[in-house]
Amino acid sequence: MPLSSPDAISQHVDTVAIPVAGLRHKLLSYLEETDLMGGQRLPSERQMMVRFSTTRVTLRDALLQLEAEGCIYRENRRGWFVSPSRLRYDLLACLPFREMVESQQRKAQTDLLTAAEVPADTVIARRLGIEEGCAVYRITRIRRIDDRRVLHVCHHLRRDCFPGILEFDLAVHSLTDLYRNEYAIRVTRVSFELASTVLGNEAAEALNAAQGSPAQRVTRINFDQNGRAVDCDDEHWRHDAIELTLSAAPQR
Repeated sequence: MPLSSPDAISQHVDTVAIPVAGLRHKLLSYLEETDLMGGQRLPSERQMMVRFSTTRVTLRDALLQLEAEGCIYRENRRGWFVSPSRLRYDLLACLPFREMVESQQRKAQTDLLTAAEVPADTVIARRLGIEEGCAVYRITRIRRIDDRRVLHVCHHLRRDCFPGILEFDLAVHSLTDLYRNEYAIRVTRVSFELASTVLGNEAAEALNAAQGSPAQRVTRINFDQNGRAVDCDDEHWRHDAIELTLSAAPQR
């Protein structure tokens, strides 16, 4: 169907009512029939209102449903996009981000946002087994897969374990490699907490997403060869970007 002019749109959409479920089905059929690939932009909302003879409210509800299902995603001031295939995130493998991504024939990139010494709050102190107010290093980074921002991660490191680590280029170096090569610290045990959540203001802004968008939270505490908790990470992923996997033998 050819797209109409803005004037025709405004005259048309007010007179049409279509159930959200029906529009969702039409949008799914459209995604299957077109040649749009993962990461490609959908038509504008104004264009889709005309194409599917619907209202802005109904269209937005249907798009939000598809976003929650992981079929599409939204970027602020850019529009809606088809979700690429998910990255398989094997929790037990404990691979550095770049290695995990490149092993699946994808391109990895890291952007450093902040790196500073801060006092540990109650939560961080409990995780790391230190007193509240003790100095820790707080490092925040964005992770990209195939140039798409998919992960906002906030690391908290014990300062006594990693003196001077902020002097390294943390957009380039793997923390795991720095731990092993510069500080003789090996991560031998990891504790995970997983939860479905939404993006808060800091993570949403960093990922160019709408605040409140669906997200997957992965909180990780890393323990060294001596049993010390040496750092903890709070990862907030775009929920359509990863598939969490875990394989373990049952205890008998």
